[in-house]
Amino acid sequence: MASSCPIDHTPEQVKEKLESQHPFLPANIYDKAAGLLRQEQHQETLNELFHLLKKYDLAETRERKTRDEKILALA
Repeated sequence: MASSCPIDHTPEQVKEKLESQHPFLPANIYDKAAGLLRQEQHQETLNELFHLLKKYDLAETRERKTRDEKILALA
């Protein structure tokens, strides 16, 4: 999935976003995302993860499930 956002997000920005959404994320999703960020990732993956986490707390249940699946699919 290509992100429509032209901004490249740094690993630090993605980590900050992950931590801000941590209380709203299922444990396995948080662990997967945190694991991804412990390794070097392609810019495309960083951007996608950032956008999947962005406003996660405001997403409807169905949208959260979709985002969870996409996060788990990131390699």
